[in-house]
Amino acid sequence: VNPKDIGILVVNSSMFNPTPSLSAMVVNTFKLRSNVRSFNLGGMGCSAGVIAIDLAKDLLHVHKNTYALVVSTENITYNIYAGDNRSMMVSNCLFRVGGAAILLSNKPRDRRRSKYELVHTVRTHTGADDKSFRCVQQGDDENGKTGVSLSKDITDVAGRTVKKNIATLGPLILPLSEKLLFFVTFMAKKLFKDKVKHYYVPDFKLAIDHFCIHAGGRAVIDVLEKNLGLAPIDVEASRSTLHRFGNTSSSSIWYELAYIEAKGRMKKGNKVWQIALGSGFKCNSAVWVALSNVKASTNSPWEHCIDRYPVKIDSDSAKSETRAQNGRS
Repeated sequence: VNPKDIGILVVNSSMFNPTPSLSAMVVNTFKLRSNVRSFNLGGMGCSAGVIAIDLAKDLLHVHKNTYALVVSTENITYNIYAGDNRSMMVSNCLFRVGGAAILLSNKPRDRRRSKYELVHTVRTHTGADDKSFRCVQQGDDENGKTGVSLSKDITDVAGRTVKKNIATLGPLILPLSEKLLFFVTFMAKKLFKDKVKHYYVPDFKLAIDHFCIHAGGRAVIDVLEKNLGLAPIDVEASRSTLHRFGNTSSSSIWYELAYIEAKGRMKKGNKVWQIALGSGFKCNSAVWVALSNVKASTNSPWEHCIDRYPVKIDSDSAKSETRAQNGRS
């Protein structure tokens, strides 16, 4: 693709926002045309990658016969925390530098060479709730050093926000049988209240073949694995990405997609669900359909290490790892 053919550019980086902007740097480096519609999203957290995809999708609905380039990245060096507040030190240990670039097209002739088709995006923002708003927050500690604090409530907030997101996404992707079961238990809960303790959790594996859950941390992955009723192989890409690259913020879901491709698991017609979580608090989902059997990309981040994964990390010591025996690897 000639850089001059790119009509839309969306760059997202939560913590690193220089002047000129990152989007301006991309325009300058690749000499994009002067009328490119350029956007730079900042401060929107680890879920901003799906927000950028959603924005590009909406723009492609308006501007025909063009390309949209989405760049999701994070650079933590400038925002490293130098204090001793434990809630702010966690981000130093967890976050890593990462980046991904995604090219979208609305040109009919590009369908035959495209890897995926974007079929759904759903965005949920629970920032009206104070606990959600403050669970991931930048600020100064008692010594005036700037850092990002992670609240102990983050797993509970993430769980609630995800439930709201899937309540919207579910009807779009689930088969009729699962919709009926959920509706019946929902009505029973309304009518009988205490007698029905839990809603029916739909089996999303009937509609989705692969899951890319934001690699925000082991606890976050554990919560989503439990709440969605997933098997270990369903969260393998997320755990492997967290182990190999750390939390690369908004780009983590693309490292996970690259993992599934590198394992040779993405087949024509497969649906993949990217679930991104971020400050605010936000949960954003994107569902893609593979248009062909997808092979590992050239220069994949997993190119030289995919054979070492998955690994099993001992619960008592994160330093102890052994090769997992998985017949589906």
